[in-house]
Amino acid sequence: QVQIVQSGGGSVQPGGSLRLSCAASGFGSNYYAIGWFRQVPGKEREGVACINSRGENTYYADSVKGRFTIGADNAKSTLYLQMNNLKPEDTADYYCAASTSRWWVIGAQDMCVSVTPQYWGQGTPVTVSA
Repeated sequence: QVQIVQSGGGSVQPGGSLRLSCAASGFGSNYYAIGWFRQVPGKEREGVACINSRGENTYYADSVKGRFTIGADNAKSTLYLQMNNLKPEDTADYYCAASTSRWWVIGAQDMCVSVTPQYWGQGTPVTVSA
């Protein structure tokens, strides 16, 4: 069973940085993709940054390109989201989420844009304000 536990987040002033982490386990030998999603009440959920299990590709939403970096420490089964130059519009609840497949590779863009993730972390709030 896939388990995802998040850490990090908090409050920061505009222009500041935060780092989110999630410990993910239970994928076994399946293909998987994992990423970060954010949700603001009253708005659609947005796939912010995703990566596939082969590490072949990453995907970033246009709203965060050049500011956010997704990374994985496979030895620690940990996914990171480094968020730099944060803006007030980045304020949201952030979730680490993953999907698995036994038979085919899930692309990073598909994960962020098309796929409804199967497994979710508990969420963590990020607030950017002066």
